[in-house]
Amino acid sequence: MRTGAGPPADPPGSLFQQGRVRYLSAPMNPRVAESPAEPETAAPPAWSTARAEELYRLHLWGKGYVGISARGTVEVYPDKDPARSIDLHEIVLGLEERGFEPPLLIRLSDLLDHRLRELRSAFDDAIRQVEYSGQYTCVYPIKVNQQRHICEEIRDLGSELGFGLEAGSIPELLAVLALTSGHEQMPIICNGFKDHEFIEMVILATKLGRRIVPVVERFHELELIMRYARRYQVRPRIGMRVKLSAKGVGRWEHSAGVRGKFGLSVSEILRGIEKLREHDLLDCLELLHCHIGSQVFDIRSIKNAVSELAHVYCGMVKQGAPMGYLDLGGGMGVDYDGSQSASESSINYTVQEYATDVVYRVQNVCDDAGVPHPHLITESGRALTAYSSVLVCDVLGARRMDARIDLDTIQALVRSEGDEVPQPLLDLLDVYERVSSGGLVELYHDATHAREEAMTLFGLGYTSLPVRAATEELFWAIGRILLDRAGEDLPDELSDLPALLGDIYFCNFSIFQSVPDSWGIDQLFPIVPLHRLDEEPTRRGVLADLTCDSDGKIDRFVDPYEEKRTLELHELREVPSNGNGLPDTEPYYLGIFLVGAYQEILGDLHNLLGDTHAVHVRLDGDGEPVIEEIVEGDTVEEVLRYVQYDPPQMKQALRKDVERAIRDRRLTVQEGRQFLSAYDAGLEGYTYLETDDE
Repeated sequence: MRTGAGPPADPPGSLFQQGRVRYLSAPMNPRVAESPAEPETAAPPAWSTARAEELYRLHLWGKGYVGISARGTVEVYPDKDPARSIDLHEIVLGLEERGFEPPLLIRLSDLLDHRLRELRSAFDDAIRQVEYSGQYTCVYPIKVNQQRHICEEIRDLGSELGFGLEAGSIPELLAVLALTSGHEQMPIICNGFKDHEFIEMVILATKLGRRIVPVVERFHELELIMRYARRYQVRPRIGMRVKLSAKGVGRWEHSAGVRGKFGLSVSEILRGIEKLREHDLLDCLELLHCHIGSQVFDIRSIKNAVSELAHVYCGMVKQGAPMGYLDLGGGMGVDYDGSQSASESSINYTVQEYATDVVYRVQNVCDDAGVPHPHLITESGRALTAYSSVLVCDVLGARRMDARIDLDTIQALVRSEGDEVPQPLLDLLDVYERVSSGGLVELYHDATHAREEAMTLFGLGYTSLPVRAATEELFWAIGRILLDRAGEDLPDELSDLPALLGDIYFCNFSIFQSVPDSWGIDQLFPIVPLHRLDEEPTRRGVLADLTCDSDGKIDRFVDPYEEKRTLELHELREVPSNGNGLPDTEPYYLGIFLVGAYQEILGDLHNLLGDTHAVHVRLDGDGEPVIEEIVEGDTVEEVLRYVQYDPPQMKQALRKDVERAIRDRRLTVQEGRQFLSAYDAGLEGYTYLETDDE
């Protein structure tokens, strides 16, 4: 059995351990490097996988699930046991041998299993610790990731753990009813706005034997439930969602509170209780629900909402409603940046703290009111699925903001311009001469001002193209020297320099399809090279995707201490390409982590780039990784059909064009066949770039 190296220990006294390393220098031109030496400092410890783990913060956001092997590759520990590991780089290479190239979505079934069990265990421990008399159920909201394979895995394990499923629309309801065939006792919660078709389906599913609870969002829905219950002679289970006064926090804070779109006011709930009493259906009211928000990062907000919800619950019991279930909805977040803080990309609590606070607060309120402890329900989706998927993309190439400078050529240009040499060029030369010893901020301001003036003059037609090229070379060279001089202590005024000087790494994926939250709401996702982590990364850059869109890039990265605008990356290695003499680069793979929640289902078809291949990986009984299933990504033909193109008609139209071209002798018959063959192959192929086999 192969064993992973596990998370290595931090080197004592490491600069990385102290959280002080921020910027890595890119190679400089030798002439630039001739500046006076800075005062000697203690040499940093030799590069190691431990330093790589610290640099990419795996020990913070990984929560014990991610580490680096002795080979310098990223490993996943699905149950947090380093002896049971999945080497992601090995998985990618194995998939390529099978003909499945990146971009790839790797789904880690055992890790999903562990997340569900961890939540179950956290609530069981909390219930036992405080001697809570109720029980606990997690209901998975399939909107978080409706992919059938994910939902089936959660259903199968959920049956063992006593969990359920949640649907928020007619399509989701129909999917959940099919998923629970053979699992009739699995709880089903129905949220969202409901029309007569939705309610009728719920009532019929109740008669079918499903344990299904429609949650009333609008008072009109209660009337529909009563109408169809009479029609089909069913006594349904009924829930109500209340608007809490407690406010949410974070990006979705306005979705909660009294002005939120979800739920009934307290007055409407009291009216509903009386309405049900009048129609002899009050005993059917068994659940109270609320919406706290999504990715709630501050435990105090959760505590306040839970307390208020518990008081409303007790009040409903005292009004004669039998109740029995208290549904706290979703909201439990994910620590995307590893800072363990009350910030939008993090949370300041653990799963166990969340469970303990929920149980304790409900218990206290109910005990004070003399009300039996309810059965607790949460709809934790993000916290269950986010960790279980990793997007892998390959780097196609890179563009550098080169800091090299040909000073002889620039000086010759100045001489050739004579008295007409533009002042901004002279100013930049002056800054360059002083750059090794002057004040960092002053020099940067002088260089920036001179560059802006030079661009203005060029735009007005007052300077030549060689002069513009010289000003750019000087500015980048000055910026690189300033950045190297600043080292770890970069002044705020120079904070944009790393991004300005950073490389652009072109990656084979679509942000809009696979990580839309990165584009849509500036969500941070941890990104790490999957290999070569036993080598020191010497470049810094941003990531650009395949789309022809200026927003198709990632330029914000995980750092628990500050805003980070570039990512540490390795130099791309050039290799001969297929014997044709053209340069190519050795494969370089990046992993984008924590993308299991929402990203797959929110993805769009920007540039008609479709779903990636998805592979399900699990450890077998001997702890060896096994590829259980490969779900092939969209073909070009499938994506075109999504937007109402008819591929057979398209091919027929192109055949006619080819025949006309052959008649006009613009194409030979052989060239026409090659064109049509390539067109057919393109329709059947992956929507992303593939390796050239010729």
